[in-house]
Amino acid sequence: MLNFLRKFRSEAKSLTSPTDEEFALLTGMSLTGTSVGMLTALSVPAVSSAVRVISEAAASLEPRVMDGVSEVKDHPIGKLLRGSVNSYTSGFELVRDLVAQALTHDKGGIAYVNRVVGEIREITVYDTAHVTVTFSGDGRREPSYKINNRDVDAADIIHVRGPFDRSAVSLASDAIATAKSMERHAKKLFENGAKPGGVIEMEKSLGDEGLKKMKAGWKAAHEGADNAGKTAILWDGAKFKSLAMDSTDAQFLENRTFQILEIARAFRVPPSMLFELERVTWSNGEQMGLEFLTYCLEPWLKVLEAALNRALLTDEERGNLRIEFGRDDLTRADLGARATAYSSLISARVLNPNEARAWEGLAPYDGGDEFANPHTGSNQPGDTSTPPAKEAANAA
Repeated sequence: MLNFLRKFRSEAKSLTSPTDEEFALLTGMSLTGTSVGMLTALSVPAVSSAVRVISEAAASLEPRVMDGVSEVKDHPIGKLLRGSVNSYTSGFELVRDLVAQALTHDKGGIAYVNRVVGEIREITVYDTAHVTVTFSGDGRREPSYKINNRDVDAADIIHVRGPFDRSAVSLASDAIATAKSMERHAKKLFENGAKPGGVIEMEKSLGDEGLKKMKAGWKAAHEGADNAGKTAILWDGAKFKSLAMDSTDAQFLENRTFQILEIARAFRVPPSMLFELERVTWSNGEQMGLEFLTYCLEPWLKVLEAALNRALLTDEERGNLRIEFGRDDLTRADLGARATAYSSLISARVLNPNEARAWEGLAPYDGGDEFANPHTGSNQPGDTSTPPAKEAANAA
């Protein structure tokens, strides 16, 4: 009988190091001490804007399979990423969702690569709730994966995650919770009209009936646009006291602006890209855009490229090929600045005209592959025109 009871004895498990999900399930709070979930965080406009500007900017860049400095235009991986990765997801949506998940979930963005006899047929992004990620306990942190409780080969997983094993939303949960609390306060303030314009103080009690009559008389005499500016008449020692905004109310908008800056810091996004334009000028706006490309977007592109190279290219291909995102569209200046730059590069023979035309998406022309300075006369390589002096001699 004792052995029978031992067989069905419940197993005791320890939660000395619970995950965020386990801690929230047991306590109703997160490990950071706030109760901001992903959906709540995204309901803060600054957070959703930061997630969108990073993920959509990354997805807007064209993925290319490169062999050295040349693009392998007919590679099937490039065609897959530029088209549809499955019957209901485009390549744009794949990259956008991977980065968005990495910004909002601690597990990161995870996609499964479906291969049939070694050939990639489709790529599917999975919700993090359906994926289990376990890291080896020997210090190497080698990941293993389960999707819907099925073991999946790590070579078939595209995994994009941020630093510190925490998403930006998780790391900034306190700042996001503060911003959300301010939004709720503002909503209730305007819904309920919580701040009266003033109060009437009485030296003696009026009683319920007297209070109702005084209130009705005051409303009849002073409420509405037609009664604005009329002189108030009080009796029995009554005094009207106007209510001024205290220091906290006066700084409410300033505090909300500061929380936008805090969220911008957490995501490494310039405040101007979250439409906080208080300190933006014509001179520093372009610089903020360059800082976004360099310090915010570029690290995510590097992580994306590494994840795609690891999961989509074979061991043999990784020795010669790589997947990268073209940055040209994000670094392009206005037409006048581009024209000046092209002219200088062509004159210095760094580019030829056809290479500059290719950057603008234009077709090449005959003779445009020659490296020549168009500003130094006609006697240069590739020039087939006849100098004016020779034309005159031939005519004679």
